[in-house]
Amino acid sequence: MKRDVYQLLENWKQSTRRKPLILNGARQVGKTYALKHFGKTSYKKMAYLNFEKDEKLSQYFEGTLDPKQLIKILSIHTEVEIEPHNTLLVMDEIQECPKALNSLKYFCEEANEYHVAAAGSLLGVKTANEKGFPVGKVNFLEVYPLTFFEFLSALGHDKIRLFLDEYNTYEPIPSPLHEKLLQLLKTYLFIGGMPEAVAEYAKTDNLNIVREIQQEILSAYEKDFAKHAPPHQLMNITTVWNQVHRQLAKENKKFIFAAIRKSARGRDYEEAIQWLSDAGLIHKSHLVETPKFPLSAYADNNVFKIFLADVGLLGAQSSLSAHTIIDGDLLFTEFKGALTENYVAQELIATKHKELYYWTSEGTAEVDFLIEADHHVYPLEVKAGTSQKKKSLLVYNQKYAPEKLMRATLMNIKHDGNIYNYPLYLISRCPLPIA
Repeated sequence: MKRDVYQLLENWKQSTRRKPLILNGARQVGKTYALKHFGKTSYKKMAYLNFEKDEKLSQYFEGTLDPKQLIKILSIHTEVEIEPHNTLLVMDEIQECPKALNSLKYFCEEANEYHVAAAGSLLGVKTANEKGFPVGKVNFLEVYPLTFFEFLSALGHDKIRLFLDEYNTYEPIPSPLHEKLLQLLKTYLFIGGMPEAVAEYAKTDNLNIVREIQQEILSAYEKDFAKHAPPHQLMNITTVWNQVHRQLAKENKKFIFAAIRKSARGRDYEEAIQWLSDAGLIHKSHLVETPKFPLSAYADNNVFKIFLADVGLLGAQSSLSAHTIIDGDLLFTEFKGALTENYVAQELIATKHKELYYWTSEGTAEVDFLIEADHHVYPLEVKAGTSQKKKSLLVYNQKYAPEKLMRATLMNIKHDGNIYNYPLYLISRCPLPIA
């Protein structure tokens, strides 16, 4: 399965600023597969270590962290002669061996001619407060569930994807193609971007098996909570995790702690939410009341929405039926558009926007997302259907008069004055690079 991260890995290999690499991302998003594919296709040889499967590996890092000595030892262990530039040394599940993680510092400083890439489940959680973490001595890459464009490629629609990648006009997309893309998007909203689920659908076209896979992934995540979460936070982490789809189903999708229980307070769940975020399982979108650049300086850290990392898992968590695929536009409007808004959040995070923000005005208007581009802030309103209502955008426009007011809907692409409509399947291209 071709992933966009392959090109990013190739860029890392060729970079003059190359350091040991750490691949971050939630469990089962394809980190290991990506590194193995990269090692097999871009190097003469690959030496693969898995610290979870082979606990004895950690012993090699007890005696020394000298990279030249480690290379000799690991060459013997893997039976692969690890050569500078020609061999990719993969350290998988590296969170199980903190000293191996720390050794990346010395590979950077003393033996950067060796190409080392590391990955691991819950690595963000494990390294958040890890003593001796090689700060400044590693490069990072984030791996996310497949985007909609990657989904198109996985299903064999490479030509459609290329067409969308290169689209640079506000002329409507031909109607037959537009309708086909909406149907494919409906399918994506059900399946999501977890590689195993997408691969299964590409092979069997069976949504029931896809749902079984999604439930297995959700179950594996909850087992991770029990295994890796701080014991005093386990209940809170599980509670927040199970609350996300319920809170997104509200008209006002702001995360309300009182909806968990009347006495619940934000500070009681702050650590649990951060744990889920570090694990790559959720994304937070912060309220911004004054939309100025940079948005991070004006965000309210105490008011936010929470989205799941994968829209397919959100549907599975909500027990959404596969019948929604064939029932008109129901899939887009279910749970007050929760799937649609989660999809947009997921696409923004995986493409250009590493932080999410939204805007409200004294309870009279709300813009779902604020987009930073070219030192401008653009409002983006998400509609789950074909509604042309734009009250919130007009309120925003009256207050701040941005160059562009953007909407994401099921309608075709169009441009009317300073209002730009994007079909939901094209959201990752928003705003289009057009003068």
